[in-house]
Amino acid sequence: MRDFTCSNCGQELSFENSVCLKCGSQLGFSLAEKTLVVIGKPADPNAPAGITGEVDAEKFRLCDNLHVARCNWLIAADDEEGLCASCRLTTTRPSDDDAKALPAFADAEAAKRRLVLELVELGLPIVDREQDPETGLAFDLLSSRDENVITGHADGVITLDLAEGDDVHREQLRVSMAEPYRTLLGHFRHEVGHYYFTVLIDSDGNRARFEQLFGDPDASYQDALDRHYSEGAPEGWEEKYVSSYATMHAAEDWAETFAHYLHIRDTLDTAAAFGLAPAGATFDRPAPGPAGFDKIIELWLPLSWSLNMVNRSMGHHDLYPFVLPEPVLEKMRFVHEVITATQAAGIAEEFTV
Repeated sequence: MRDFTCSNCGQELSFENSVCLKCGSQLGFSLAEKTLVVIGKPADPNAPAGITGEVDAEKFRLCDNLHVARCNWLIAADDEEGLCASCRLTTTRPSDDDAKALPAFADAEAAKRRLVLELVELGLPIVDREQDPETGLAFDLLSSRDENVITGHADGVITLDLAEGDDVHREQLRVSMAEPYRTLLGHFRHEVGHYYFTVLIDSDGNRARFEQLFGDPDASYQDALDRHYSEGAPEGWEEKYVSSYATMHAAEDWAETFAHYLHIRDTLDTAAAFGLAPAGATFDRPAPGPAGFDKIIELWLPLSWSLNMVNRSMGHHDLYPFVLPEPVLEKMRFVHEVITATQAAGIAEEFTV
């Protein structure tokens, strides 16, 4: 995540700001410029926002989900749908009068905006349901308070139980399932990994290498599920998998590895923005090929160790409570290579405001 400042007064801003708390300027996040900009009357309304730090209030406004989902992303002033690039991906959500579910919905949307920005930063294609009604990416954000909701992915649709937004509920699940880490953003990164399996692992070369590293993605998922919850992870799983859940099935191993790649890339980018890692750790610096991945891990290991020690100093659990043995790094290297190959081929379509 980048470091943002108000172009009007220089105040430091967070990704979630819609108003500058110092000068009162209205702010909006421009996905096209990947930055927060002031919504006002720029001296040159035709100049790129990335140069002026402003957009014309007659041409742009904030997403209609500003209040219901705390969304601060820009849309065109004449946009009849009224939703930003991230909010448009949500196909099912609580009603506006569901006072109990809406706070959790807002938290989920905030996490999803971080996900969408990272996918764009990585150059990954985002094809929504309008473009592909059968397998396009979509999100159903539902509350298990009223119905049975299972977080998961099917044919491009990612379902999230909004109860995961409740700290107590999520922590109870984390402990009961013996997970070292469980967050809304983590769920999104894992489930979107399932979506990108269908997008990225399409060529014979990718498929063959995938099976070498992860196993057969077509093996019975139900049998794997039953085996995992009756027998647990196999002994010594830590030597080959990033998590115990990754041992269940090749598809879950891929999704877990994909999620960890996103964890690492975004955390490195944020650390670089605040001077905690070299500038080469940012998304702005391409890291193609095997050497690029080696550099990412070279930067990540000391950073994650130091951040874990900082967390311990505050009495918290480790920020990144995972070990990355060589077989896991080889799987993650494959994720890196298929993503950078997508970037190089220019497959990613423009998905901006």
